[in-house]
Amino acid sequence: MEDDTLGAQELLVAARSDPDAFATFYRQFERPLLGFFMRATGRAELAADLTAETFASALETVDRYDPQRGRPDQWLFGIARNVLRSSYRRGSVESSARSRLGLPRLVIDDDAADAITRLMDDREAALALVDLPGDQQRAIQARVVEEREYADIARDLHCSEAVVRQRVSRGLRTLRTRLAGER
Repeated sequence: MEDDTLGAQELLVAARSDPDAFATFYRQFERPLLGFFMRATGRAELAADLTAETFASALETVDRYDPQRGRPDQWLFGIARNVLRSSYRRGSVESSARSRLGLPRLVIDDDAADAITRLMDDREAALALVDLPGDQQRAIQARVVEEREYADIARDLHCSEAVVRQRVSRGLRTLRTRLAGER
């Protein structure tokens, strides 16, 4: 992960003036982002639209990425959570960033829809995760989804391992409670 993070950081910095660097960054994070949206929505076409809007927003704001404030994946998934929340509030996918950049609406065929659908693990858990406080989201994303070690997460979040364990524990307890109430 360390090498990937450094590579992704370099790509984002280079993307400010090199479109090919952003294209490489896109390819690196396309599947994880599609999986996140597929778990959250359960609909391949919607996941693809949300992914496209997230990357369009990222491209528009790449000059504001600051490696001192977090890793590239944290920055990208922060944008993704905002795009998802905004689409839930409006009841539709925002497409303004794609429109401003002149990007066409993403059209996917049946094979692509099937591939995206396979990325779905647990839709309800992904939806509940979006509503957790940010510190708990980041801790759970790093520990459970990315399967990173507590010490590594603590370094990235600038806190102790005990604090990370507490955030993961509290977040998972909240998720279990919410998911048990929805069944």
